[in-house]
Amino acid sequence: MSRRIGDNPDEMETDISRVASSRRHSENLPYVHKVGVPPKPNLLKEITDTVKETFFHDDPLRHFKDQSKTKKLVLGIQAVFPILDWGRSYNLSKFKGDLIAGLTIASLCIPQDIGYARLANLDPQYGLYSSFVPPLVYAFMGSSRDIAIGPVAVVSLLLGSMLQQELDPVKQKLEYQRLAFTATFFAGITQFVLGFFRLGFLIDFLSHASIVGFMAGAAITISLQQLKGLLGIKIFTKETDIVSVMRSVFAAAHHGWNWQTIVIGVSFLAFLLVAKFIGRKNKTYFWVPAIAPLISVILSTLFVFIFHAEKDGVQIVRHIDRGINPPSVKEIYFSGEYLAKGFKIGVIAGLIALTEAAAIGRTFAALKDYQIDGNKEMVALGTMNIVGSMTSCYVATGSFSRSAVNYMAGCQTAVSNIIMSCIVLLTLELITPLFKYTPNAILASIIISAVIGLIDINAMTLLYKIDKFDFVACMGAFLGVVFHSVEIGLLIAVAISFAKILLQVTRPRIAVLGKVPRTTVYRNIQQYPEATKVPGILIVRVDSAIYFSNSNYMRDRTLRWLTDEEEQIKETNQQKIQYLIVEMSPVTDIDTSGIHALEDLFKSLQRRNVELVLANPGQMVLDKLHASGFPDMIGEDKIFLTVADAVMTCAPKMEP
Repeated sequence: MSRRIGDNPDEMETDISRVASSRRHSENLPYVHKVGVPPKPNLLKEITDTVKETFFHDDPLRHFKDQSKTKKLVLGIQAVFPILDWGRSYNLSKFKGDLIAGLTIASLCIPQDIGYARLANLDPQYGLYSSFVPPLVYAFMGSSRDIAIGPVAVVSLLLGSMLQQELDPVKQKLEYQRLAFTATFFAGITQFVLGFFRLGFLIDFLSHASIVGFMAGAAITISLQQLKGLLGIKIFTKETDIVSVMRSVFAAAHHGWNWQTIVIGVSFLAFLLVAKFIGRKNKTYFWVPAIAPLISVILSTLFVFIFHAEKDGVQIVRHIDRGINPPSVKEIYFSGEYLAKGFKIGVIAGLIALTEAAAIGRTFAALKDYQIDGNKEMVALGTMNIVGSMTSCYVATGSFSRSAVNYMAGCQTAVSNIIMSCIVLLTLELITPLFKYTPNAILASIIISAVIGLIDINAMTLLYKIDKFDFVACMGAFLGVVFHSVEIGLLIAVAISFAKILLQVTRPRIAVLGKVPRTTVYRNIQQYPEATKVPGILIVRVDSAIYFSNSNYMRDRTLRWLTDEEEQIKETNQQKIQYLIVEMSPVTDIDTSGIHALEDLFKSLQRRNVELVLANPGQMVLDKLHASGFPDMIGEDKIFLTVADAVMTCAPKMEP
């Protein structure tokens, strides 16, 4: 027979009192949030989202939404040729700034181009060719307002050193030039493909530290190579390492040095360095180091012409072909044994040129607070080098020294590149015969003064202070270039960059957390020594995604932390560990190996009578955990929103 509540008034009163007390107690406890179970992921949507974030994170087609077909066509043309967009608002005020900037960088680029062509073991006119056509193409397709296009020292040296390993630039001059055009063509193809398929993120694998070391090493190597022209040495090594170069220099000390050449070279080098110092100390005198190279060329050429110093052993340029770029499409190797060699050299030179241009473009865009599209920049750089290879140019890219002068001269748009190209055109048509008596020593001085700025001591010091591994990468690249070759230095830079990535991926940081006093916040006890551990509970945080490459390490390191804690507890007679809480907020992703590692960790903990608890797993991680059935294994009630919730729930359940 059933019993009603009203049958026993005393018992009913006791029950009501117990319920009321329970309610008051639950009201006093903080609310424990449940972890939201995400809906089952759609495979197609997941793949689409991943591809979009990887290749189209900047949503490049957003401007085309809700537009008419005509408007879409116009926007598409403007996307390929940005000059059609910003050109509509171009005015006389902007032209004045571009005119001054264009004239200034032209005065700097002409003597530099002649010297850089010699670095690439090419005739001087090829340097001028490369500052005529490529800047014109870039002005129509590029998105940077400040970058100045032309040959640069590092790429010229890299190209020259790699080409001469295949062909002799003197005995096989024609074949050497054809291979240079072939390498330039494939450098352009590499850059274009990376931009068109939006693969620009690949160049980010070359770390900043590696680039700093590589550039510094290249600057030293380039400067050492200029000792041939600076000292007037006729017989010089083809090797680029410091040991071979210095051996060659000292071997020629007794009979190969020319004192007149040394006087010219050292005097004008001092003049160029003083001009650079003046420009650095006072920004209003930026034009001083910009026109100093041209003044040096004019004065030294007059000196040699008047005193006929070439008769006393001073080596001079002698001849530069007059006229604009001749076509070179038929000279590119599209078949035969040199095709593969040109491809290999072109890919390496193209990537280095791309890295330098990207760094320069981002730097000056940040200074003027505007955005550049990295992938469009690659397409523009690739197109200009493809066109350049067909018009007798070698690899061109953004020059830091010229871009800095361009910026300080007040350039407004890429029209400054067009003006520079026009000045180079006039030089090729009218002025090249005047360079006949230009001494090689002055070109060596100009190159040394230009590349010395690539040695960034402050950046190296900062790397040492911030990250010792970055400093090792920097020095590895630097020493590889200086003591072996540019290619080996580049290889070391890439290898160390990848080694750092692998080390960080395979050995993620795992920290033990403690409670910060007077808060519900749990932080790394090494960073916050005042944070206290919770008796009977070990809290760890995995600071990385859990993949096949680090899953075993994560499991073993966590168990080792647990073993260490248990040994300390035995010595101090504290409460034994009953819960292991894994803080998963930094875990951005997990794969099947990672889930298996968590399952193995759970089984190992079971044997130790320790319960596994997870705190704050992200949506992607939780998706995969639920798909694998892992929450059913450990219990749905063992997954919490925060570490504080997990501790508050687990602590009362612990056995004394």
